[in-house]
Amino acid sequence: MSFELNGAKYETDEDGYLINIGGWNEGVAKFLADQEEIPELTEQHWQIINFLRGYYQEYQIAPMIKILIKEIMKLMNLSKRDASKMLYDLFPAGPAKQACKIAGLPKPTGCV
Repeated sequence: MSFELNGAKYETDEDGYLINIGGWNEGVAKFLADQEEIPELTEQHWQIINFLRGYYQEYQIAPMIKILIKEIMKLMNLSKRDASKMLYDLFPAGPAKQACKIAGLPKPTGCV
C-alpha cells in the first residue's frame, strides 16, 4: 500500500503504518491524522508525537502505554487518570496505536 503527498510516494504496511520511518515529516503526520479522522493536530498532539519519535529514536521501540501516560503526567502536570483521559481524547482509536501511526512509527508490539 502507498500514498502520494506533495510529489513524494510513501509506502505503508497493510494497516497504514509507514514502512520507511525516515520519510516522515509534519505534512505526512497531518495526512495520516486526516486519514485517522483527527481533523487538526493541536500543540498537545505534537507534544505526544514528538515524545514518541524521540523515544523511538533512543530505544528503537515505541513506549508502552504506561510510559506514555507517565510522560504526559510530567509534561502537563496531570494526574494519571487525567493524563490517560487526555490521551484517549486526543487519539480516540487508542493512543499507542493511533499516535504511533501519525508519528510515522511502526505498529507497536502488542497492538492487534
